[in-house]
Amino acid sequence: MSIAIKLSGFFFLFIIVTNISSDFFGYKTFGDINVNAHLQRIKKEPRKFKISVALILIEHFGIISLAVTLFIAFSPYNIILGLLWCIFRIGEALIQIYDKKSYWGLLNIAEQYSDTNSTENDELLILARNILQTKTSRFSLAQILFSVGTLAYSVLFILYGVLPIIIGWFGITAAILYGLGNIVYRIKSNFKILWSIGGLLVLFFEIILGGWLLLFT
Repeated sequence: MSIAIKLSGFFFLFIIVTNISSDFFGYKTFGDINVNAHLQRIKKEPRKFKISVALILIEHFGIISLAVTLFIAFSPYNIILGLLWCIFRIGEALIQIYDKKSYWGLLNIAEQYSDTNSTENDELLILARNILQTKTSRFSLAQILFSVGTLAYSVLFILYGVLPIIIGWFGITAAILYGLGNIVYRIKSNFKILWSIGGLLVLFFEIILGGWLLLFT
């Protein structure tokens, strides 16, 4: 169990590092994207695009690994909560892994795209925009699952005192704000501030939790 706890801490931090690394190579997890500029960038540096997708896929598989190690480490305290976070966080990862099949199609679109105005380019822009909009929609759905999964193990931490109670309450607060912010954004797309605040809290929570599990348990 001790090894599973340490691995859980490692995976929390590993997921953050791979996500940031993919962003460095051009992958944008979420947000408004200039489709024309994005295609031009992919066409100019296809290798960076491939690396960014590889890194984000590694991140997604890291989420699955995290769900499993957390289950091994903490489900003996409450099997129902353990199954809950396992199902929702693995579901979160699988949705995003599935999405990469269509996202990879941007590479082929970018190869055909040029910076001159033409009917063909307009069609390619529409295809690319549809892929990115679908990606945003799937990401939003995946993050609702993420919120439920995070809430489940945060509740367990509080109920059974396996970690300092403040970490559990921090996780609950972050998960609720992030989840509600996500739902509000899906209804009212010009209101993103709550989701952004929740995302920042989630980042701090996972850094603290990952570090604690890795270094102090």
